[in-house]
Amino acid sequence: MQKVKTAVIGFGMSGQTFHAPLIEAIEETELVAFLSSNEALVHQRYPQVKVFQDYDALLADPAIELVVITTPNQMHYPMAKAAILAGKHVTIEKPFVVDAAQGEHLIDLAKQHGVVLSVYHNRRFDGDFKTVKSLIQSGELGDVHTFESSYNRYRPEVKTRWKESDDAGSGIWYDLGSHLVDQALQLFGLPTSVYGSLRAQRINAKAVDQFLVILQYPQLDVLLRGDCLSTEAGPRFTIKGTKGHFIKHGFDPQENALQQGLTPEKNWGIEEPSYHGTLTNENEVSSKVATENGSYPEYYQQLATHIRNEADTPVSAIDALNVIRVIQAAEESAATQRVTFI
Repeated sequence: MQKVKTAVIGFGMSGQTFHAPLIEAIEETELVAFLSSNEALVHQRYPQVKVFQDYDALLADPAIELVVITTPNQMHYPMAKAAILAGKHVTIEKPFVVDAAQGEHLIDLAKQHGVVLSVYHNRRFDGDFKTVKSLIQSGELGDVHTFESSYNRYRPEVKTRWKESDDAGSGIWYDLGSHLVDQALQLFGLPTSVYGSLRAQRINAKAVDQFLVILQYPQLDVLLRGDCLSTEAGPRFTIKGTKGHFIKHGFDPQENALQQGLTPEKNWGIEEPSYHGTLTNENEVSSKVATENGSYPEYYQQLATHIRNEADTPVSAIDALNVIRVIQAAEESAATQRVTFI
């Protein structure tokens, strides 16, 4: 398969850590360009790539096939729109957009121009989520009636950065919540209703830094939690079914590895056995469940083969749009203090 020539928009934490190393590590893609105001910094790490300081000039380069947008959330829509109109395939760092209407427009434009549009919901490729998905599908838990997914951290100081500003799309509900919502929708589909409690909890916080959101289904409640004031993270997943109970601590190791400058290799994404989850069956017998290996490179492998018409998309734009619809439903619920409907 011919490699998909790829440009990354932005050389911040997301572009440097979560995208460029994966694009470089696999056979299906070739990293050919960045959009960055700091050419010298880019070339310290990637001396072979072009560095553009003008977005229109980058989009005019016929060699570039795929544009990866890693800019602040408010820029996702206009930058993706421009890339689609230029005939480029596009993937966007989650969350997709800051308003569902923007996502609908981008999906229509991508169809009109015959290009691929995807969103980087990489935590579908977390080892713990892959394990949870397999466990539920196996039927070992029976019918799931309560599903809890949490992402708690201890970051008591408010930082001066766009993610913690009062701009649309900022805060951890869009940042971390989009991961949890996407995983829930992959397991259970769209809920019938949504209840949301969203708070700016820390002193001087301008953006949401604590959330409790309940996705309600006919026979199931999905509880999504996150905050910045937990000195103990607590369980990552707690799942209760008619035949068993599964509890899982710890976080997928891939993010930490990428932040340390490691790149995907043969033994990538392996979790320490001490973090393996515990399954307790209907006879109250407990056993450890080995965590599947995480596989972030799989996102770009699937995306590239999809662009070459050889595989399904790893994350469809429709799936990503549904995440935004749930996020906004929770915002409406929090504002009105009422349950909302999708």
